[in-house]
Amino acid sequence: MIRASLVVLSCVTALIASSLGAQEREVLLHAPDTLVETGVMKYVLPRFSLKTQVRVTLVPEAEAQMVLGAGGRPLMTGIGETWGVALLEETDDVARFADWLWSDVGQRTLFAFAPEGKPLFGPPAIVEQEVVEITFDGDADEGEQVSIVQCGRCHAVNEKGRMSDIGSTPSFFVLRAMGDWEQRFGAFYVLKPHAAFTQVIDITDPFPADRPSPIVPVEISLDDLENIMAYVGALTPADLGAPIQHQ
Repeated sequence: MIRASLVVLSCVTALIASSLGAQEREVLLHAPDTLVETGVMKYVLPRFSLKTQVRVTLVPEAEAQMVLGAGGRPLMTGIGETWGVALLEETDDVARFADWLWSDVGQRTLFAFAPEGKPLFGPPAIVEQEVVEITFDGDADEGEQVSIVQCGRCHAVNEKGRMSDIGSTPSFFVLRAMGDWEQRFGAFYVLKPHAAFTQVIDITDPFPADRPSPIVPVEISLDDLENIMAYVGALTPADLGAPIQHQ
């Protein structure tokens, strides 16, 4: 009986320790309402959390471990302001989140936020002249396979699909040739017509019961999207010729 009790006590202790450990995997972030209302926090924070298992929670400034606002180290510009990051408490997870925001992946994520098809944010003026080689950490081969299954019904995603796409939709090669292709692919699920039939796990809201998807839904994860980005980034852009000169 005593031995069984000790086993139960050990299990309870392990569960409590596990619970406390899980609670520590959190960053308390404060951002002004004007920034939150753009939707960028809802766009960016899940991407970091899904990759790191560190939750980022928006809190009042008095409770924050870090602040995204007018002060601190400049991070980005947009909606008429330069936004910086100030670290108020330097835990491992806070430092990890801050490093991610300034990394290539974090910067790409921030600048890909384009709710109306036009990015809201860009690099701050003091680093505007830096040349950054953009790389993608997804698997290009996996990205091609996901593209074939999920996008191939409408777009030509590789050479084999050039004769089976819908003629009114641009191929991946044409889209790759566009200067804003990263924004187009990175946020495609909020752009028309994709928003009506696309679900990104843990990002998009379920379709309303009275407005289901008009076609078989496109269902992907953020990992799938990163793989697609890696695949498209490796494609040879279509030659669209010289820009049209207006008389």
